[in-house]
Amino acid sequence: MQSVLYDDDTIMAIYDNGRGGQIYDEAHAKLVTKESQLAPDDLCTTCESCVTVCPTHIDIRKGLQLECINCLECVDACTTVMAKFNEPSLVNWSSTQQINKGIKTHFLRPKIIGYGVLLLGLFISLIVMGAEKELMLMNVNKDSRLYDLEKVDGKLLVENSYNLLLQNTQNEVHKYYVAVEGENADKIKISKPSHIFTIKPGEQKKKSLVLYTTDMLAEDARKDTMIHLKLKAYAVDANDTIVIYRDIRFTYPRKDIVDSHMK
Repeated sequence: MQSVLYDDDTIMAIYDNGRGGQIYDEAHAKLVTKESQLAPDDLCTTCESCVTVCPTHIDIRKGLQLECINCLECVDACTTVMAKFNEPSLVNWSSTQQINKGIKTHFLRPKIIGYGVLLLGLFISLIVMGAEKELMLMNVNKDSRLYDLEKVDGKLLVENSYNLLLQNTQNEVHKYYVAVEGENADKIKISKPSHIFTIKPGEQKKKSLVLYTTDMLAEDARKDTMIHLKLKAYAVDANDTIVIYRDIRFTYPRKDIVDSHMK
């Protein structure tokens, strides 16, 4: 990412080759090991104080390196050494544009504006997502059994069982109720829980959910039929704001199973 984000106007710890002298070539091969190898007007003393203090053990005089964390320890070290010669530091908190080309750093440029717009968009998205968070939590898991069957008053009673885990994320006590919605909601009823229940602030409560029907919902001879429903849980005392929906499936047995239980 650093190679993509950096450009000639990026502010970073940078060694001034023009004043200090060329210590490394473009391939990062070391050209100078002692001060006598430098030109007379080059100011670097080859003391390597900047290397000694570096926490990532790099030589800032090589140029931009991915390991550099811009801690500026090298800047402080070089400032101390150069002060003895009444010269400013050879390692500066500056940009390539200003050090190598003598052109003033451009802080407001298209790349920075683009990054700013992107970050603003992400920030707004996080705010929107946070504002739309659910005011209660609910997990629904199907029981291990597909269904329970029983003949009642000449009709087949089909039951599906689920496990509910509800949590009140608000700071006050609320009373909750669970209902079924969807295309077949008028034919599929809730037997458990059949009453309003109370959950304290921050409390999690487990409930057994049992849906049943006595209507003939399908006559598929090959497989069980999955009927899609919406389970609605809401706070009775704040049903306009504290409400949550979950998609669930009601399993209705295939025709031969229905017929065998009806005999």
